Amino acid sequence: MDAPLPCTASPAVTVEDIDDPALIGAGIELIRQHGVLLRPSALRARRVVVRLDSAAVVFHATHARLRTHTRVGEGWLGFAAFGPRARGTVDGLPLRPGLLLAAEPGAEASFVADADWASLTFLVPPDELRAHLVARGRADEFRPPRGVETLHVAPARARRLFAWGRRLVDTAARDPARFNERMRERGAVQVELIETLLAALRGANPVEPTRGERTRQAHGRIVERAEEFALARGNEHLFVSDLCRAAAVSERTLENAFKEVTGLTPVAYLTRLRLHRVRQALLAAPPASTTVTTEALNWGFWHFGDFSRAYRDCFGELPSATLRRKRVDTKQ
Repeated sequence: MDAPLPCTASPAVTVEDIDDPALIGAGIELIRQHGVLLRPSALRARRVVVRLDSAAVVFHATHARLRTHTRVGEGWLGFAAFGPRARGTVDGLPLRPGLLLAAEPGAEASFVADADWASLTFLVPPDELRAHLVARGRADEFRPPRGVETLHVAPARARRLFAWGRRLVDTAARDPARFNERMRERGAVQVELIETLLAALRGANPVEPTRGERTRQAHGRIVERAEEFALARGNEHLFVSDLCRAAAVSERTLENAFKEVTGLTPVAYLTRLRLHRVRQALLAAPPASTTVTTEALNWGFWHFGDFSRAYRDCFGELPSATLRRKRVDTKQ
């Protein structure tokens, strides 16, 4: 499937400072994203999007400990590079020098972002990338990713790719008109993007995780199965025995997996996950279309006093205050 032209639907450059975890995925058509704060702290995140002719670059930065699920939009291959001081995990694999992420259209990856997180996602239509490879006589050297793949490249190449993308988004953020008003400029930058990306990917190999990293990846999969269960049965109360059955593990293994991945107990994390979904629903609701009670029950909160306290502890306000806000766009 060919990618839509990003610049036709939105300005070529958008810069957003995000202080609400429920709005992490709002206002962007290129990827679908959900996030959960893992610690009770203020969120300070920034997203810069630079839309070119048919490709795009998305920059994310945060200092809060955050777990996100990010899905590449249909029509793009996604390639992610990480800042030199970024700490965290990608699908359970700790960040390391030279690590790149490659994802096919529609594929989803889970991240835990920690201190000084910075990442750049390069979104390129498959046909556009293929055309450049054919022109270079390198069509047989590149295999499109299947699902989400973690790749290792020479660390210097990974650093150059990130540095190039960071210069682009910094320039675009300072001078959006340079891209919003100049189609020729966007076309030239897109060619440079693809050339820089192909240079970084040359000689890339799948990451071979250590034994300890394989254990962390297995723990990540356990958490994901429990997350899927909790979201699929949103109006049901959470019980550890049900989570163990859903993840096909013992209680001890479940506890260890959540502790390592999220730093929280299974019920504490999944309750926080559901609180974020309640907040998204309240923020997106048209006037008089729902109530706090309705959305709380939709996500398994039936003791409303406990729910209100947990919500206030998580977001710093009561759910009734959230519902009174002006409706915002949280479509993902």
